[in-house]
Amino acid sequence: MTRQIVLDTETTGLDPGQGHRIIEIGCVELVDRKLTGRHFHQYINPERQIDEGAQQVHGITLESLQDKPVFSAVADDFLEFVEGAELVIHNAPFDLGFLNYELSLLGPNRGVVEEACEVLDSLVLARQMHPGQRNSLDALCKRYAIDNSQRDLHGALLDAELLAEVYLIMTGGQVGLGLSDDEGADQGIGKTSQTIRRLPTDRKPLNVIRANAEEMAAHKERLDEIKKESGQLVWQFED
Repeated sequence: MTRQIVLDTETTGLDPGQGHRIIEIGCVELVDRKLTGRHFHQYINPERQIDEGAQQVHGITLESLQDKPVFSAVADDFLEFVEGAELVIHNAPFDLGFLNYELSLLGPNRGVVEEACEVLDSLVLARQMHPGQRNSLDALCKRYAIDNSQRDLHGALLDAELLAEVYLIMTGGQVGLGLSDDEGADQGIGKTSQTIRRLPTDRKPLNVIRANAEEMAAHKERLDEIKKESGQLVWQFED
């Protein structure tokens, strides 16, 4: 059994080295490349202000987090959920930097996430597969026809769910290709906008319209011009 956890976080800012903290963790579980419906999702009181730029990205206010637990109160539940799994993270150094910073605040014996999990950076994978192209989560959703219309703002759980679909398609898996409307419904298995299209069995044969002699002559004349200008012709019809 292969167990993977697709993970995302939202934070108060960009740099834990400046004391920024995690305010949301979202994780979804894959077992043998199938979404199980199990997830870990937690908002966290960061006990500090949220940068304006970060708030514009995720829309989470400090006021909305006042009644949420601090990281130390959820750390054990989080580590228990991810332990032994392979973490799939888009731009892993960012999220790991914050998670390991949070663990360091709990004491020197808490270690780092990489001691409990293997890590796969889906951004590195995407750049290898699509060099020179945009490989943000939004760009990948567009490339793989995954509906991300609900993503007006970033959210850790939503982004983890989207990344799970992206990862499965990007690595050759299939996510709800419309083979069964009921398959996986009870466990919340995600579906993409991809469908299998089958042509109707009673469809009439397509009409074949062949070129007439005048059109064939014009075509041959154009090919001769191309050959004269380029010095070569890759294709040529038979007389």
